[in-house]
Amino acid sequence: MSEQRKFMPNARLDDLLAQLTRAGFQLIGPQLQEGAIVYRPMTSVAELPLGVRDSQAPGRYRAARGEEGGRWFAWANGPQALKPLTFAPREPMWRAVAAEGRLHFAAVLPEMPPTAVIGVRACDLAALAIQDRHFADEPAYQARRRQLLLVAVNCSHPAATCFCASTGDGPAASSGYDLLLDELDEGFVVAAGSEAGAGILALLNLTDADPTQLEEAAALLGRAAAVQQRTLPAGDLAATLFARLDHLRWDEVAQRCLACANCTQVCPTCFCHSHQEVPALDGSHSEHYREWDSCFSEGHSYIHGFKVRPDIRTRYRQWLTHKLGGWQRQFGRSGCVGCGRCITWCPAGIDITEEARAICAGEP
Repeated sequence: MSEQRKFMPNARLDDLLAQLTRAGFQLIGPQLQEGAIVYRPMTSVAELPLGVRDSQAPGRYRAARGEEGGRWFAWANGPQALKPLTFAPREPMWRAVAAEGRLHFAAVLPEMPPTAVIGVRACDLAALAIQDRHFADEPAYQARRRQLLLVAVNCSHPAATCFCASTGDGPAASSGYDLLLDELDEGFVVAAGSEAGAGILALLNLTDADPTQLEEAAALLGRAAAVQQRTLPAGDLAATLFARLDHLRWDEVAQRCLACANCTQVCPTCFCHSHQEVPALDGSHSEHYREWDSCFSEGHSYIHGFKVRPDIRTRYRQWLTHKLGGWQRQFGRSGCVGCGRCITWCPAGIDITEEARAICAGEP
């Protein structure tokens, strides 16, 4: 939307949360719990991670409160994205009931109240757009997706593992949000991205942001992009990667990879899943569940009596070539949004940007 951007002093942040609550939304926001910034239900600004800073590196994550005061959103992403809110880690899909000598099937749809998510980052909005396309006709996903109102915050403090500037997915959010905040020392520059967001913003009765505030917000985003050191290789990654399926680097990375699936669990775009039938003990009914799976799991590529990808080498190769290459053919873009979570949360410290460069460089 082209509406003039407003300025919201720090003291009015709780007013924004109150307006969302009065509009019928439950609140979910970032909180520091057990050493990590995670999304949790919240009711007031006091629960947000004021003054918290994070430090990330391959295989390493630390988050802690600094000096008293500071900003609420001066950190990069934690291990979660929006994915668990729309594509549930485990959920029933349908129920079969035995009655009158027949089986009767009924869909099981989730019941999710209207929910406002505070602090969404640009990379996660880009990932959500991919998930929206993949699950466009999936009832359970859509039932949750319709209930979300997204309050994004432009990222001013990317982690050392971030590379969203390289993928074009950050640090500034360009679409997909209902409200967008740029955090400054004294408050927030606020913009609406939807009719719902514009309605909430109008209730706050804020003044227009002045040129100095707009310049400061733009400068923060410029610095956030400039400090990012990691990049993906340029060019046609799909063609290059699929031409190098026998590259020696696949063997080398397989020696380090644990196939633990951490990378796919924290990835905001991965959507692999498996299905399980759970029958009642008395035989009266059964429920069919869908749950997250990973291309790193041993059974993911199992076809009757045969595993298409029997070892870590072929599983890692599947993940990287699909993420950076195959997605181009499915969605017209890479499956990587540059959030860096797979680097930070890999216990072996494997860096997707490093592996992609090594495979794409030199001879196949």
